[in-house]
Parts: sequence; C-alpha cells; structure tokens
Amino acid sequence: MTMASPELTSSAHDPSCPSCTSAPSSEAHERPETDRERLNRKWNEILQETRVAQTGVQILFGFLLSLAFTPAFRDLELFDRVLYVVTVAAGASSVAALIAPVSIHRFLSGLRMKDEVVEAAGRFMACGMVLLALTIACTLLLILNVVTDSVVGELVVGIVMLWFAVCWYVIPLRLRRKSRRRGD
Repeated sequence: MTMASPELTSSAHDPSCPSCTSAPSSEAHERPETDRERLNRKWNEILQETRVAQTGVQILFGFLLSLAFTPAFRDLELFDRVLYVVTVAAGASSVAALIAPVSIHRFLSGLRMKDEVVEAAGRFMACGMVLLALTIACTLLLILNVVTDSVVGELVVGIVMLWFAVCWYVIPLRLRRKSRRRGD
C-alpha cells in the first residue's frame, strides 16, 4: 500500500512520539512492521491525537459561544464584534476539521479503504490544528483588546502565536529533518 501524504510516509520511527521510539539494539531483534500493521498503528495514533485536540477545541468553542450572552458583550466596539464573528467561525471550522476523521471512518468503515482514511484523517488533523491556532489567536486578541491597550494585546498575541509556531511546527519539522538525515 502506498500513501501520498508526506506526513504519513515518514519512517516507522517518529522521534517526537514516545510510542514510536525504541533502543537501537532491540530494533535488530524486532520483526519489521507490515504495511497493514503500520497503517493500523498510524490510525490508532490519529485517534489518540484526535481525542486530545477535540476536547480542547470543543471547550474553547463552548466558551466562545457563551460570550455573546454576557452583559459586557453589548458594550463591544465594532472591531471586537467582527473579531468575535471571525473567531467563532474559525472555532466552528476547527471543530469540523478535527471531528472529520470520525465521520470519514464511519462512512468508509468496512470498505477496505484504511489507507485513504488514514491519509484524509491526517490532512484534516493538520488543517484543524491550523484553524485551532487561528481560533486561539483571535480569542486572545479579543480578550486582550477588552482588557488592555490594543498595542499591548497585539504584542502579547504575536509572542504567544510565535510560541505556538515553535511548539507545533518548527520543532516537529526540525525533528523530521533530523530523522531524514539519519536515515540517509
């Protein structure tokens, strides 16, 4: 079985995933994964990742929905109201993308399409994470616009989102590049 998605075709050992690492000496004695075993492992990893991401995005989304019903919401300026709408739309889109793997699996279960399910689920997870980062950025900006001077709020949001980029994208991509160099 072949998979087109680069994030799914990496080697069987992902250095950023504790369940994927093992001592080199024990690897020599282990039987290599079959394509089916690798696919099942990747699907199980996606399920675990989905559970974590779904919980966070659903809590955040629920918080966002409740804001419109608070007395202070009526006092928001036009920019903050527009930002709220963008934030809620990004949050709803993130929920949809992060729950999509469940729907895809349910509709395609039993059709012997696990490689396609894993590939699509991986893409939806990546999309959902980007939308989640956008939702968090907008939420922070909305809250900090109300609490602080807008310049201070924008600076704090910029710093926090830079940290997100380092944690969610820069470090994983560096580890992936390191893993590929080791494999060459």
